[in-house]
Amino acid sequence: MLVTVTGGTGFVGAHSVAAIAGAGHRVRMLVRDPDRAARALAPLGVDPGAVHTVPGDVRDAGAVRAAVRGADAVLHAASVYSFDSRRHAEMRAVNERGTEVVLGEARRAGAGLIVHVSSIVALYPASPARVLDAGSPVGRPRETYMATKAAAEQIARRHQADGAPVVITYPPALLGPHDPNLGDQTARLRDVLRGLTPMWPAGGFPVGDVRDTAALHARLLDGAAGRYFGPGRHLTTREYVAALRAVTGRRLPAVFLPARAMLPVGWLADRLQRVWPWHIPAEYGAIYTCACAVRVAEHAPTGGLAPRPLAETVGDTVRWLRDSGHLTARQAGAVRPDLASVGAR
Repeated sequence: MLVTVTGGTGFVGAHSVAAIAGAGHRVRMLVRDPDRAARALAPLGVDPGAVHTVPGDVRDAGAVRAAVRGADAVLHAASVYSFDSRRHAEMRAVNERGTEVVLGEARRAGAGLIVHVSSIVALYPASPARVLDAGSPVGRPRETYMATKAAAEQIARRHQADGAPVVITYPPALLGPHDPNLGDQTARLRDVLRGLTPMWPAGGFPVGDVRDTAALHARLLDGAAGRYFGPGRHLTTREYVAALRAVTGRRLPAVFLPARAMLPVGWLADRLQRVWPWHIPAEYGAIYTCACAVRVAEHAPTGGLAPRPLAETVGDTVRWLRDSGHLTARQAGAVRPDLASVGAR
């Protein structure tokens, strides 16, 4: 099977390419910079020579058309994932316009399966339901990144309603090794271990391993329909910090405050970030997520995959951050990924 992948130089995309190639499929990637493809895939054991690249951007219909021509399946993983207010215009262009272009061109090319990588935040806030499942409505979030993912979700659902072979996946917040761009979630874990986030909003968020979501994407190529949740678990912010303490053996002092009370702080930080050249770790989107995140129903489809132990995910992430020079040995601590008590929920 020939599978075209967008976003293959990103965290989810690169791991998904590795899983798809590992399952014996041929891969074609739409990339803005072919050199980035080699850098993203090499640490995952993917031979760059075995992956064909097509230069282009998801917003360019001509480039997308060339990339999806003759493909049996298309995995649309290209997305700007960030709560950085300086990237709002980029998010709208890539997350919304890019989805419209890719899914439309994939349908016109006759792809037998089109997997749209959405996000669980596209379903927030989940009112009035207090759990999420495949039938949950699209959310109407009051945050730019989340709103662009909700808009992209609406596009994908319109194609589904029209009878197109579109499958939607909802990854949780993802951790794991080999993040080629040090994305938002990995950078946030690094900031915690650097001591930059001693104040936390109460509430929680879903956490999963990028390798599990990649495995789901590869499995769906065997034939699937509908909507699937990436394997993961809901953690309170206290549980998340406790997992980092257990894995690293560090104290990591933290204060937990009501999430909604912290929203004005995040709002002000976002405004300041637009003119401040250095990253501010207090982000409105992260706080807002903790304020409105809910659990995924136990019966929600995950492609038959269960999440790997949280200790393994966190331990592998911290070890990779240390080994790649993003953390010092002191900041990484003991890196003990074998604690049975971590992530037992």
